[in-house]
Amino acid sequence: MERGSRPYRPAFPEPFARVVEALRRLPGIGSKTATRLAFHLLLSSDEERAVLTGALETLTSQLVPCRDCRNIVERDPGNPESPLRCTICRDPARDRAILIVVEDIQTLYSLEKSREFRGLYHVLEGRLSPLEGISPDKLRIRELLDRLNDPEIKEVILATSPTTDGEATALYLSRLIKPLGIRVSRIAFGIPVGLEIEYVDEITLIRAVEGRHPF
Repeated sequence: MERGSRPYRPAFPEPFARVVEALRRLPGIGSKTATRLAFHLLLSSDEERAVLTGALETLTSQLVPCRDCRNIVERDPGNPESPLRCTICRDPARDRAILIVVEDIQTLYSLEKSREFRGLYHVLEGRLSPLEGISPDKLRIRELLDRLNDPEIKEVILATSPTTDGEATALYLSRLIKPLGIRVSRIAFGIPVGLEIEYVDEITLIRAVEGRHPF
């Protein structure tokens, strides 16, 4: 190869290239990793591929959002249309006076992994982002306000990420919640600005929850 010339990239057959492209769209997966995974799938047995295919199908066929917090819950086979509550919302040991608001389910499970927060959750399913066309009506804000009609709830912790959009979301929510007479606090961050909460280590998350402050 002559100096300065572009490196040679082999052209994969179309079916293989489609798998690589599909894998590359997953978060944190680059072209090299996607290609390596595609080759792994190609060389796997039919049984191994069938197991993966079946598991992927259950994501939409057997999982539904919790009717209260929007966490994922397994659909009731006997009554597939029935709205269900997740194990967290059903747990009588939970502190029902505290509700923590998160952007996504990944953050919910990151906080659960720390085993420090024992209140309830509310998943917004996103954050405000004018540049991406995400307005308040596209988030689960109305559902949040409906839940705050419960007199048991005394405090709402805003645990959106410390990004520009995450801070704007927290500010917007605080302005809606404070007039209801409910305490509003913001999760404390010993976390670099711009980092998603789901990638933060457990110790930092524990300190962030314990060090929350009025907002």
